[in-house]
Amino acid sequence: MSEGASAAARMQWVECVPNISEGRREEIIAQIVAPLRESPGVALLDVDSDADHNRTVISFVGAPRPVERAVLALCRRAVELIDLREHQGEHPRMGAVDVIPFVPIKGVELEECVALSRRVGQEIWERLRVPVYLYEESATRPERQNLAQIRRGQFEGFFAKIKEPDWAPDFGERVVHPSAGVVAMGARQPLIAYNVNLGTDRLEIAQKIARAVRHSGGGLRYVKALGFALRERGIVQVSMNMTQYQKTPLHRAFVLIQREAQRYGVPVLGSEIVGLVPQAALDQAAEYFLQLENFRREMVLEERVARAWAEQGAADGSEPAAPG
Repeated sequence: MSEGASAAARMQWVECVPNISEGRREEIIAQIVAPLRESPGVALLDVDSDADHNRTVISFVGAPRPVERAVLALCRRAVELIDLREHQGEHPRMGAVDVIPFVPIKGVELEECVALSRRVGQEIWERLRVPVYLYEESATRPERQNLAQIRRGQFEGFFAKIKEPDWAPDFGERVVHPSAGVVAMGARQPLIAYNVNLGTDRLEIAQKIARAVRHSGGGLRYVKALGFALRERGIVQVSMNMTQYQKTPLHRAFVLIQREAQRYGVPVLGSEIVGLVPQAALDQAAEYFLQLENFRREMVLEERVARAWAEQGAADGSEPAAPG
């Protein structure tokens, strides 16, 4: 095996996607994200803030140990700078750092991300005294796999909820951090945060459509959805998490929302991705809406160029480029 191939075999990439409860104060967001820009071994991929939701979704990638160090530094800043007693926004939240998922990207198994989430969860409690709940693949109990179930009651309700018999944290004591709340920590496969904006200010319409679209309401499998008001724009939104886009693609959710909106005489203004999206998900949508025949990923120019570079690197023994 060449040195380049050996390096490729050793390469491990984990994506970490912390969601913090601050989407309005740019200077605070910058301070919280700063450790990721300064941490060796990780690459900051995206920072997506929303003022109506008052929430920022951050994405970075690296090997497991650098990712662990970087997310702990981010959490420390967030706990210092965010006070949920003063926080208002459309998106449900229970923590200054509300949720931290770890996603296997390359050379890492989901089980390794589960172990990583548990190490970081233990550290967050020991260093910051913020109770931690494990969710998705890291969950220690079936009823905690669903993040919405854990978050129910939000920050304000958690002071009573944490003392209930079934709601002891996985790491920490039954004491909510007074300003930073609690945090959910877990491992999962890639997820797409996908929103569809509607041309009305009637929140009840977005909520009815969200109920029709989400799996728990009898809608599409692998879709979680809520209705929100975007007050600064005077419109409403169906906000979704697409948990397995390969099985329930973006275009299927978009078309269903279009049809449901027609029932209320409401137009769809557009849709948006929050954070990052796999290329394959966009390929699915392009194939569907353009009615492409015999479409293959190899037909994408950038895909062919990337493969050619990879093959050239393997042939001459050069090491593939690492994140950042």
